[in-house]
Amino acid sequence: MKVLPFQIPKPLHENLIVQEDRVPTFYGQLHQHKELQLSLIVKGKGKLIVGDSVHPFEDGDFFAIPPHSPHLFSNDPSPQGVHMISLFFTEKTFGKGFFELPVLEEVYPFFNMALEGFRLTGNKKVIAALMLRILKSEKLERLMNFLLLLKKVVPSEKQALTQFLYPKEITIREGKRMQLIFDYTIKNFQHDITLQEAAGLVHMTPNAFCRYFKQRTNKTYFQFLIELRIEHACQLLVKDEEELSVLEISERSGFSSISNFNRQFRKLKGMVPSKYTNQYAFK
Repeated sequence: MKVLPFQIPKPLHENLIVQEDRVPTFYGQLHQHKELQLSLIVKGKGKLIVGDSVHPFEDGDFFAIPPHSPHLFSNDPSPQGVHMISLFFTEKTFGKGFFELPVLEEVYPFFNMALEGFRLTGNKKVIAALMLRILKSEKLERLMNFLLLLKKVVPSEKQALTQFLYPKEITIREGKRMQLIFDYTIKNFQHDITLQEAAGLVHMTPNAFCRYFKQRTNKTYFQFLIELRIEHACQLLVKDEEELSVLEISERSGFSSISNFNRQFRKLKGMVPSKYTNQYAFK
């Protein structure tokens, strides 16, 4: 299957595309599509790479992914697999000017909010219930529930996903290159990765690779690698299954120095690892 662009299958006589995934692992290819995507993680944990950013996900998380934004969900292995419900649509899904109707004035701001993509931080249970209702409903009832969903999302608290926008589709060749880089980094971030190794994946010199990666993600390769490691550390910090020391978490996340781990963690999260753990415990 082509990495980029990705064609969302559209059912006959359906405007809004509703997709339910119950699989061992998510579709693991970096891809983009013209539709805006809303996704509810019903069951599963892992990382979402979107645009220039890495975000952890867990049960109950809800994301809005902007149109044409390269992204992939990478889930942690689990015997139960993963379960996600997604909606795909554009501003013209129900006809040109539909969302500009005066009666829908409470809904239209949603499209401006979704330009950077977002993760809901509030009202998540209400939104999750509506996503499940949309999945089970059809025709007019589905449309009504969808509009109600957008209405509820607009005032809900959110966290932006990415400020790096992709105004046009990336070529298939570009997509394959970025896929190689992301795949290698996701599978090896817990070990030492040199610039020479990363550049060699796409047959570039280190200097050319640095320019190439920054032009396409708005950050350096090592910034991306550190973000991936820190998000993995965050997941380990709040795991209930096993108690790990900060040193063990640092090592399992690919840091050879505990002081560097603490420094990078504070830089990205605005707090030390122990405070992050305590804060999560009270949520």
